[in-house]
Amino acid sequence: MSQTDRFITTLENARLLGTGERSRLRSLAGQGLDADTRGFDLFAGLWWPLRQKNQAAPRRGIAWMVCKLHATVAIPHIRRDSAALAVLLGNREPREPNARKRFRQRFDSLLQTPLTGIEPGLRWALSVVREAVVAGRAQGLDWVQLTDDLSIWDRGEEHRHHRDVRDIWAEQYLEAIHQRKRKELHADRNSHDPEPQPIQP
Repeated sequence: MSQTDRFITTLENARLLGTGERSRLRSLAGQGLDADTRGFDLFAGLWWPLRQKNQAAPRRGIAWMVCKLHATVAIPHIRRDSAALAVLLGNREPREPNARKRFRQRFDSLLQTPLTGIEPGLRWALSVVREAVVAGRAQGLDWVQLTDDLSIWDRGEEHRHHRDVRDIWAEQYLEAIHQRKRKELHADRNSHDPEPQPIQP
């Protein structure tokens, strides 16, 4: 288990925190760690023990942002490729042309945003996923992958993947759209297939 896995497991277990504690984390959206002493103490209790044991734990700034987002949207964690954030957004792109254009512009804007200003865009993206989960159209989000991706967001190709993670997100998004269209085309063809006729003797 990676240190990011351990961090997300800690956040999942922290769902048992009181409503007031979760509300405090939600209220600190977009704010730094120094904005609220009780919020800092709550976060430190979740993150610092992991960091003390292993320096490979997510960096403090990344962990703080993910902690607030996790408390805000309450999307279950599932570990699979289909639960990557960009894939889930591609699956939710609207079909109506104007709505689709606005949706894709927001996604493109998210990709172009530096890490220091990305939290509002992520709140939008996660609200889309949350709606899909509530509607039964998605099971959850891969929070581990999201955290790892944010950890290399501004590093371009200077990491083990040797690719800009934003390019990977763009590919995942477009591939999800293409897969959805292929499934819809296949379903449409099947719905127009004639009923099999009985064989005449």
